[in-house]
Amino acid sequence: MIRLLVCLLLPLAPLAAQSVHLSDAEALAIGRRIWKNECAGTVPGLTSWNRGEDFASLGIGHFIWYPEGKRGPFEESFPALVRTLEARGHKVPAWMLGPCPWPTRAAYMAEFDGPRLRALRELLAATVADQARFCAARLEAALPKMLAAAPKAERARIRANFYRVAGAPLGMYALIDYVNFKGEGTSPTERYAGQGWGLLQVLEAMGDGAPMPAFSRAADAMLTRRVKNSPPARNEAKWLPGWRNRVATYAGG
Repeated sequence: MIRLLVCLLLPLAPLAAQSVHLSDAEALAIGRRIWKNECAGTVPGLTSWNRGEDFASLGIGHFIWYPEGKRGPFEESFPALVRTLEARGHKVPAWMLGPCPWPTRAAYMAEFDGPRLRALRELLAATVADQARFCAARLEAALPKMLAAAPKAERARIRANFYRVAGAPLGMYALIDYVNFKGEGTSPTERYAGQGWGLLQVLEAMGDGAPMPAFSRAADAMLTRRVKNSPPARNEAKWLPGWRNRVATYAGG
């Protein structure tokens, strides 16, 4: 079983020292689940650039990589992943250490079968477990950030819901997957109509009962709300069926 290396019932102060430890088998299993969720488990899906977006989405978690000079409302995470892979001993070409080398989706698609993207896919396909560990590291830092951002009156319930999920079968997979899928929910730029859709909002929206169905239902509700609030030009409704299928896996669906 996935282990939190300190007691889950510690008070808030020591939370930053908590560590999520994944064995090799656990990391690979979670990584494969995330890969299936984001990329249908395919190697070509490890390097994507969605229509209408200004960034590449790479790896099992579709980590965002912005071209030079471009930024958006969503957190960029691919450069940190590359540094992590290099630190773990993987050979990373120098061009992967800078900004995304394709300025537009058209330029990226023109090189989809070229040597750079083939090399990138090979690296990403060979590092699934370490990408899962990278995702888990984000979860380690998420709870203190979420509690700091939440109203004081809500913090105890949010923390309790986090641990309800963490202690359940599939719980750590669900937390790791969702926080890398839709973020912590603490960034003021990741809002539509003033409402977020990250892990914080899911934990706030959780009802009582069995933790995994409650978490899955809350995630579905937050993603549905996001689509309702999203700018019509983004046509986010096209993604909602896939998002719902994804969060259904948290309850064993």
